Amino acid sequence: MKVLGIIPCRYGSTRFPGKPLVDLKGKSMIQRVYEGALKSNRIDKLIVATDDERIFSEVKRFGGEVMMTSSEHENGTQRCVEVSKQFSDYDIVLNIQGDEPLVNFEQLNQLIDVFTDVSVEIATLAIKTANRPELENPNRIKVVTDFRQDALYFSRSLIPFERNSDASFVFQRHIGLYAFRTFVLHEIVSFSPCSIENLESLEQLRWMYYGKKIRVVETSIETPNIDTPDDLAKVLALL
Repeated sequence: MKVLGIIPCRYGSTRFPGKPLVDLKGKSMIQRVYEGALKSNRIDKLIVATDDERIFSEVKRFGGEVMMTSSEHENGTQRCVEVSKQFSDYDIVLNIQGDEPLVNFEQLNQLIDVFTDVSVEIATLAIKTANRPELENPNRIKVVTDFRQDALYFSRSLIPFERNSDASFVFQRHIGLYAFRTFVLHEIVSFSPCSIENLESLEQLRWMYYGKKIRVVETSIETPNIDTPDDLAKVLALL
């Protein structure tokens, strides 16, 4: 399988404008994401996709590969589609979040390797956790899976609801890395928005609404993302 890694990256963020360029101990966040992903031996080409000249210039400065994309895209998935259409001979597209500066290449390899199962169309990662503040934080997405490890639902709320006590149950927190078969990626961007996606503000619910299965790969590697300026301290402490 030929794998195309794409890091969608925009400057304007509601909760943290300009975060791709924030300094993390001498390197910008986008540089740390790029260098972390570059360590994967499964990715054949790695590209930052942006609509901002400042990010474009920064990636060029540290020697990364970058492409300018439309400013009309609503999300990173659409940005990935624009780039991937120029690389039609790639089988898998990996969407790497630009706000996870501690991204680990082993995570990326785990995600890519699941596509040896020909039934898998979309895959993502999750980590088991009992950390209540994380679980109750609406910026940390939770996921429930079936016996195949296909997602049943993603939510900003704590799911499932604890009506009864069950000490054996372990909650799963979603890690926002996605991999797609290329033809599936191109298909899902044609889907219309749906109510549950709008309510939760989670685009993966749109894909599931229209019948797509998402394989959830369990990882033990913790990679905190940066959603707000308050998340900076935790990441800086781990660098």
